[in-house]
Amino acid sequence: QVQLVESGGGLVQRGGSLRLSCAASGFTFSGYTMSWYRQSPGKERESVASSTSAHSTNYADSVKGRFTISRDNVKNTVYLEMNSLRPEDTSLYYCKAVLPTLRGWGDYWGQGTQVTVSS
Repeated sequence: QVQLVESGGGLVQRGGSLRLSCAASGFTFSGYTMSWYRQSPGKERESVASSTSAHSTNYADSVKGRFTISRDNVKNTVYLEMNSLRPEDTSLYYCKAVLPTLRGWGDYWGQGTQVTVSS
């Protein structure tokens, strides 16, 4: 079955860096877009970055120039390199895959990894 396992979150000071990882299994990783989302208490989940099977990337305006998404199709892992972190980046970060199912397309999520940026 599909599994997405995030890691790499933690507590960091303003201006610091973290690298999140999402290890995927149960599907042909190289063939699908992988995305990072985040959600803070009381707010909707928002898209942060995505990487297509062709390695095309897209970023939310709030993280452009600071975050970099990358993927390793041998290790079946997607990464989110986060630099110049700000307190407003504090959130629970999730990775997501959109995969075909018997009834169409389905969203698959990991359990999330917490990022806390102190001021």
